[in-house]
Amino acid sequence: MDEFQKQVLLLFSIPVYAIIIPLEILLSNFRRQNFYSWKETLVNVYLNLLNAGIDFVLRLFIAFALLNFIYRYHLPIHWNPFVYWIVLLFGEDFLFWSEHYVDHSCRLFWAVHVTHHSSPEYNLSTGFRSSVFMPVYKYLYFIPLVLLNFRPMDIVFMFSITQLYGILVHTRAIKKLPRWVEYIFVTPSHHRVHHASNIPYLDRNMGMVFIIWDRIFGTFTKEMPEEPPVYGLTKPLEKPYHPVQIVTHEWKAIGKDLRKTKSLKIKLKYLFKPPGWSPDGSTKTSKELQKEWKQNSVN
Repeated sequence: MDEFQKQVLLLFSIPVYAIIIPLEILLSNFRRQNFYSWKETLVNVYLNLLNAGIDFVLRLFIAFALLNFIYRYHLPIHWNPFVYWIVLLFGEDFLFWSEHYVDHSCRLFWAVHVTHHSSPEYNLSTGFRSSVFMPVYKYLYFIPLVLLNFRPMDIVFMFSITQLYGILVHTRAIKKLPRWVEYIFVTPSHHRVHHASNIPYLDRNMGMVFIIWDRIFGTFTKEMPEEPPVYGLTKPLEKPYHPVQIVTHEWKAIGKDLRKTKSLKIKLKYLFKPPGWSPDGSTKTSKELQKEWKQNSVN
């Protein structure tokens, strides 16, 4: 990443760390809304530090080494500089949506992503509650951009900028934005839905910057006044502050399910079907739960 990009990233990130989060803490306490607790905030910081350490190492070996190797074989596309950055923004955001969709649709990847959803609180620090092992594979989703002649360092830079935007929507302080903003961009209202454990909100609103992908592919749901979000997981963690179990609890649950059967086919389904899948229907996926919820709402 060149010096100019580092300066831009610093310009965007300092207000988030130094101003906006403390401001939200002060305002929420002043209004007696209590968006933050010490325990949950410390867990968010802890998970972010774990993620950052892994990301720092793997960024060298995957984001740059692997992507730079693949970049040698890029298509001979000559981008106009302005078009280059616009296409990179939309392309990177769509590929993030694709990754995010897989994280929610495949239990193997949900086991990595679940830590980001495990807090019963929702505030700006929740945006730092990282999926610890996501750096192992997240950069692989950007291979199509490399092949389209986008430089790896520019891809990583753009992803860093959009991640900062993704942190800012983790707030309850902002209710609704103008209609045109709500239609195009991911807003705090949209992302509150994403973090909610209410059945109609499960696995919805996957975008980072643009909500248009969810509108196009049918994963959009608006925040409903009659259905205030309840944050966290559908099944709360037994030890939410344990430094190891907060990261590994879903892996342990997968291992327990795999030991239930000798069938390779069922074992593979436990790994690659959506979270909640079971061969006998004793546990249900989000789509199955939503189907039941709709039927009960009609009745």
